[in-house]
Amino acid sequence: MNVALIGFGVENQAVYRYLSKGPVYVTVCDQKPDLVLPGGVQSQLGDNYLDNLDKFDVIVRSVGIHPSVILDKNPSVGPKITTAVNFFFESCKTPIIGVTGTKGKGTTSTLIHKILAAAGKKTVLAGNIGIPMLDVLEEAKSCDYVVLELSSFQLYDAKKSPHIAVCLMVVPEHLDWHHDLLDYTNAKANIFRFQNSNDVAIFNPYSTLSSQIARTSPVSNKLTYAVPEVGKHINDPCTVYVEDDTIFVRKQPVMKIEDVKLLGRHNLENVCAAIAATWDIIGGNIEAIHSVVSNFTGLEYRLQPIRKIDGVTYINDSFSTTPETAIAAIKSFPEPKIVIVGGSDKGIPFDDLVLAIIRGNVKSVLAIGQQGPIIARLLQERNYTNFTTSHVDTMDAIVHKAKILAEPGDVVLLSPACASFDMFKDYKDRGSQFTKAVLGL
Repeated sequence: MNVALIGFGVENQAVYRYLSKGPVYVTVCDQKPDLVLPGGVQSQLGDNYLDNLDKFDVIVRSVGIHPSVILDKNPSVGPKITTAVNFFFESCKTPIIGVTGTKGKGTTSTLIHKILAAAGKKTVLAGNIGIPMLDVLEEAKSCDYVVLELSSFQLYDAKKSPHIAVCLMVVPEHLDWHHDLLDYTNAKANIFRFQNSNDVAIFNPYSTLSSQIARTSPVSNKLTYAVPEVGKHINDPCTVYVEDDTIFVRKQPVMKIEDVKLLGRHNLENVCAAIAATWDIIGGNIEAIHSVVSNFTGLEYRLQPIRKIDGVTYINDSFSTTPETAIAAIKSFPEPKIVIVGGSDKGIPFDDLVLAIIRGNVKSVLAIGQQGPIIARLLQERNYTNFTTSHVDTMDAIVHKAKILAEPGDVVLLSPACASFDMFKDYKDRGSQFTKAVLGL
């Protein structure tokens, strides 16, 4: 069998290791002409890396490459295109718990993994969280469950769905990659689309797009979770929900929300989703849930406290790449805030973010990157004038400007609401530079 790997990033490197165990001829096709490859691997590199792909039996796209990029040059190869996700689902016999959504996937996946472990279940965590799933295939054989964080890129052409599928809040995202919102939600829907009657679907019925996506699941065993705004109540009963100051499962109190270590009310949704995914598996083990949720402070670059200096708290939320996540971050801190927003374009409007800034006790805005002037213009149109867009071209300059603006009791919040590629390698690089700059104050 002749296989082409389109792109040779982390996931396709794992595909190569997986395929190299069998009688397969692999050719790496990559845009980089000077790519360093394992010895003996055939290659098709440079500008013509997508030429003549019809000669291959299987074409494995890197998840960051939209299938249309391949099909534009090779219109007949559609049925041959696949990803690491399909290889994993075909080979893994261990029950899979998959988590998708616009944001919160990594946090929820980690919570599920930790809750199951606390209850004595053996699990492995992989997927979009940074661990190639094919690299844990052998370990998965001895596990009770595999927990996968799944992005829309990974789900785009998935042919199978997880045994337990969780869809978190979904809002428009990655519209610079997906053709439109329907293309995005159709990709997400693959987490449910191929389930069978023995599977479980979990979603937030108060998220319009999540509810639409969940309708694609054929299962009758659909579990729901909900976290109403403060002072409000849910209208319809959910499996897991917040009522006043308590998290309930099927009307049974589980824990107080004040015991949840994660910052922000939006993280209560992630906690409720994780509880919904694990409750029946662990037999309602409240002690296991409480031990995890009351100690887990979150993942790096997600509302991560960095330092308090001169009475000012610095928060690193570089993982925020949409207006919705920045809005949630702003709502997480009642204190006066200096908010750092902006970055590269993802084709998403900022009107709701601007309103959240105006209403959210934000003292000043540092509007950075390509989208900074656009956000600043929207703020100015609404008579908000406490923003800066000039002389903040590096993270050191941004942080020092924030320090000048901040007073004791304030929060400096990096929550960009945008991608990072105009000024940084990725959101991790952006977050790392912010942390370094803050620690250097």
